[in-house]
Amino acid sequence: MTIDALHGFYLWIKAFHVISLIAWTGGLLYLPRLYVYHTMVLPGTPESERFKVMERRLLKTVMNPAMIATWIFGILLVLTPGVIDWRAGWWHTKVFCVIGMTVYHQGLAVWRRGFLEDRNRLSERFYRIANEVPMLLMIIVVIMVIVKPFPG
Repeated sequence: MTIDALHGFYLWIKAFHVISLIAWTGGLLYLPRLYVYHTMVLPGTPESERFKVMERRLLKTVMNPAMIATWIFGILLVLTPGVIDWRAGWWHTKVFCVIGMTVYHQGLAVWRRGFLEDRNRLSERFYRIANEVPMLLMIIVVIMVIVKPFPG
């Protein structure tokens, strides 16, 4: 199913999709870095409380809206006539990676609750390794969209 009226807005939808994806990915890369630094301070200290505020603001005011916007504009792109060749395999891989980014985002929110309640049990090393996940997913997404290695 496509919506013909979207065709005239294709470039705007695409631009806002990319903008929201950049904001979302930036947050996905920055929040675990905050967690790395948060593990280095004692719970209950002013520094720990400052990290809690920074993490909440990043997640709630940047990442959540950016993720939602990415999904909305992405769905609008899919509904725009002629954008997706449904026989091509690249878009399946892209969608799989975006779902992976969404699951990772939810994981970040769960890990944040651990810090919020002063019960984080994960190590600095864990967050450093986890910090690589969104970069890998983003690389795959960009390759799928630009190179389209699995044509229809």
